Amino acid sequence: MRSLPPQVKLVATLLFVIAVVATRREAMWAFAVHAALLAVVAFAARIRLRTIARRMLIEVPFLAAAALLPFVAGGDRVAVGPLRLSESGLWGAWAIVAKGTLGVGAAVVLSATTSVPELLRGLQTMRCPAILTSIASFMVRYVDIVAGDVQRMRVARISRADDPRWFWQAKAVVGTAGALFVRSYERGERVHLAMLSRGFDGTMPRLAPSAATGRHWATGLAISLAAIVVALASWSVWR
Repeated sequence: MRSLPPQVKLVATLLFVIAVVATRREAMWAFAVHAALLAVVAFAARIRLRTIARRMLIEVPFLAAAALLPFVAGGDRVAVGPLRLSESGLWGAWAIVAKGTLGVGAAVVLSATTSVPELLRGLQTMRCPAILTSIASFMVRYVDIVAGDVQRMRVARISRADDPRWFWQAKAVVGTAGALFVRSYERGERVHLAMLSRGFDGTMPRLAPSAATGRHWATGLAISLAAIVVALASWSVWR
């Protein structure tokens, strides 16, 4: 799976996510099949379970928001222990948890098997607008620099007896965010002027395209096509 061209992996991931989103939420068996398909891909790619679990922590805030739906949604109420929860809210929370987890899992598998330059090369091969790939490449290139600025500014605040954990010290945090924005904007201007002085004409050099054979497409899309079949079956088979 790791050796597949990046454009194949991008298309396969997109089709898998579409299939998951289109799956009928009441068909719990279908989500179990989707999860099994994703597990097969992760196992074939030899991705550690620890790596997947750590990267999937990004969805925790969305899961917390989904947990509130049974309490705030309207409609018929059902008894769950001592609580009376909204039936539509329960189904909505289940859909967010199931589809969101599978979508994030697919993105994690893609990121774990494909480097950022390969993803950009795949987007270019798929004729993605050049301005989008340029913005993405600069964002990836300078995110570490901006993160370093944030860390240094945090250390500077703490060394001056500032503790940003308290609400009444939010002014310092807002000031830090403003200073970081100005500093990043000025850095962007300097980088742009440096590029213009070196003959930049508004377009970035294109990366070497990655060729994909029919065998690559057949291998990469097999799981996605299976997920599409499961999504279609979820609407025709009673749960």
